[in-house]
Amino acid sequence: MNLAAVLLGLGSAALFAVGWAMEQSTTKLEKPTRTLDARLVLHLLRRPRWVLGWVPVTGAVVLQALALRVGPLALIQPLLLAGVFLAVPLSAAFNRQRPQRRDFLVVALGVVGLSAFLAAADPQPGLHEAPFVVWLPVIVAVAVLFAVCLGLAWRLTDASRGILLGVGTGLLYGFDVSLLKTITAQLGSGLAAVFTSWHVYALMLGGLVALVLNQNAFQSGRIAAPLTTIALVDPIVSVVLGVTVYQETLRLHGFRLPVVVLAAALIVFALWLARRSR
Repeated sequence: MNLAAVLLGLGSAALFAVGWAMEQSTTKLEKPTRTLDARLVLHLLRRPRWVLGWVPVTGAVVLQALALRVGPLALIQPLLLAGVFLAVPLSAAFNRQRPQRRDFLVVALGVVGLSAFLAAADPQPGLHEAPFVVWLPVIVAVAVLFAVCLGLAWRLTDASRGILLGVGTGLLYGFDVSLLKTITAQLGSGLAAVFTSWHVYALMLGGLVALVLNQNAFQSGRIAAPLTTIALVDPIVSVVLGVTVYQETLRLHGFRLPVVVLAAALIVFALWLARRSR
């Protein structure tokens, strides 16, 4: 396992945690809005804490990009879940509340599930770029799943709504980070190569939609439910795209396959437990 990639990934997770807590505690001060209502972001831009929250988030993205240059996508993304452990007490402090044991249990189960997956699957790096014909079915699949999440979220409230919005946000984040892997590779050829490629514009669009949806998710219940969901779905999507687009490899033979299946079941249980959060 690449130690530099792990350290960069953990540093990114810590900075994300600080930014997430600052954003969520500020978002809860706003009146609930409809899903993907851009006016929520316009209101949040008037709140200094929410704006300052983007300082650590920006640093986290930089460390994440550096980590992706030296490590596989399927390794870096799951490390971000470690940041949720820090985000839960930070968010509680900002909201002047006590962190709940259930919140830490949900995060712990997610970490154990993803750690078991990593240990069993042993992801290996692949390509840095792929042709658009490979990306096309991926784009369609992400769009369909995203639409389903939004449709279901319209009918639900509280933690259940937060989880579904978290799934949609995680889908976009996982897709965006997959694009980021190609963009960081293109930087070696200069900025012209980056801005003449479709990847950077798809990243901007996906990032903008994910930004609004993320704030919607933060308004639904405590931070653990939506954030744990985002932090779980994001790496899972990244792993799938790493294998299908970038030809990263997973070892699923012998005892490894049942371990991966059990790890997936544990992750599903963690999401179910988060759904019961109030």
